Amino acid sequence: MDFFGVVKQRRSIRAFKSAAVDENKLQRILECINQAPSAGNLQSYEVYLIRDAQKKGAALVKATLDQEFMASAPLALVFCAHGQRAVDRYGERGTQLYSVQDATIACTYAMLAATALGLSSVWVGKFDEAAVAELAGVPEGQRPVAVLPIGYAGETPQATSRRSLASLVHYIS
Repeated sequence: MDFFGVVKQRRSIRAFKSAAVDENKLQRILECINQAPSAGNLQSYEVYLIRDAQKKGAALVKATLDQEFMASAPLALVFCAHGQRAVDRYGERGTQLYSVQDATIACTYAMLAATALGLSSVWVGKFDEAAVAELAGVPEGQRPVAVLPIGYAGETPQATSRRSLASLVHYIS
C-alpha cells in the first residue's frame, strides 16, 4: 500500500482480535517510531511497550478512565514526553512543547506503520496520567501523552466525514 493509501485506510479501531501481533511487524513499527522527526533530532520522548495488554486489561481500562476496548488489545505503546532531553537546547519551550510534539509525532508514525502492516490502532488521549505512568513503569520526569493500543481489527468502521478543505485551510497572501 502506498503512503496515501495508508492514510486513507487508517481508522480508529476500538475492538481487537485476540491474536498476538507478529514480532516482525512490531519491530517494524518500533523502527518507524525511531525514524520520526523531532525538534533538533533530540528525540525527547520515550516509548513504553506493554507486551500483553490483555493481561493488564483491567489496569489499562481503569487507567484510561473506563475505555473497555483497551482490555482487548494484544499490546499497547505508551508515548511519553521526556522534556529533560530538550531543556539544554530549547529551555522551557523544549520541555513543555517540543517534547510533547516529538512524542505525538512518534505516535502518529506508529499508527501509520501499523496500518501499513495490516494492523489497527486508536489514539488514546483520555487517561489518568499518574495511573498510566505507574502501570507502564514510567520514571519521574516523563509525562505520558498518548497510549496506542495495537492489534488486528475486530471491527470495520466506515470512514468518518471530514471538514472541507475550504473550512480547514486558510490561505495567507
